Amino acid sequence: MRVAILGMGSVGKGLLQVINQKDLGITVTAVADSKSALMDRDGISIEEVLEAKKIHGYCGDTSLSSVDVVTKAAYDVLVEVTPTNATTGEPALTHILQALTRGRHVVTSNKGPIAREFERLHRCAAKNGVMLRYEATVGGAIPVIHVLQQGLAGNRVRAIYGVLNGTCNFILSRMAAEGLSYEQALLEAREMGYAEADPTYDVKGIDPAIKLVILANTFWKKTVQLEDVDITGIDMITNDAIRLAEEEDCTIRLIAEANPERGILRVAPRLLPLSHPLVVEGTLNAITIETDLAGEITLIGKGAGSVETASAIIGDILFIRDFHAGSHKKAP
Repeated sequence: MRVAILGMGSVGKGLLQVINQKDLGITVTAVADSKSALMDRDGISIEEVLEAKKIHGYCGDTSLSSVDVVTKAAYDVLVEVTPTNATTGEPALTHILQALTRGRHVVTSNKGPIAREFERLHRCAAKNGVMLRYEATVGGAIPVIHVLQQGLAGNRVRAIYGVLNGTCNFILSRMAAEGLSYEQALLEAREMGYAEADPTYDVKGIDPAIKLVILANTFWKKTVQLEDVDITGIDMITNDAIRLAEEEDCTIRLIAEANPERGILRVAPRLLPLSHPLVVEGTLNAITIETDLAGEITLIGKGAGSVETASAIIGDILFIRDFHAGSHKKAP
């Protein structure tokens, strides 16, 4: 399986390292970062690319770009892991559309284009007879989309709700465990690399809301946008609120919830019993799926990280490979 990778941040580098370490039958034929690109239809040297990125700050030829990779490189699957733009979905949206139109499969961790142009992207994939996979956009290493589409096939999904942002969960966990103020817990999250210099995207609830849009569009064939989600973040949570929750043997978690039967699409802090399965600590994510046959199933795991996200991406790549290998087999 020939793969081209756009994006050489932590996820892109983590993915290259995993491919290099494991014998997965994946050949990387092209890579691109924001400054350069490298293409070789016979396969590039992953060690050399990672070393060049480390030393020079770019991965290849500065006269080439990500557009050259998408439109000219030899690949079966385009992996799009450039930074997310929740407002426009660009430049990832253009990359993905060009690859799909070219008749190439796409795997992405990029939430922006999937949330913003969900229906358009799927129409393009179907028209060109290729697959669009995006497990890594929700829940990091947690295979929630695969579980829902394959593992729980035949079930009617009534609701999905959970902790979908590790930064917020870390802050709330530290406020409860150590009595820290919101500002103190946020500072600690920054120092540990769990929060960005500008944490608005996370603490205002925008990131989990985008993930909720992706889940709703995937499993209920809705055409919803970020603007359709009722969003309340955690930046107004106080020590007093945490203390009052503890007096009731409860705690506070930022919960993203989609329930089409009740018309619910929201992200908001909620009071949960300490024994609740969604009360996870640190940067963990947890997702509960409510179904008609299987009942409630809760998935817990790491919601971010370079290797963790690479796990989801590789799962999608191998799903595409195995699906096509199976579709080419003749019935006995």
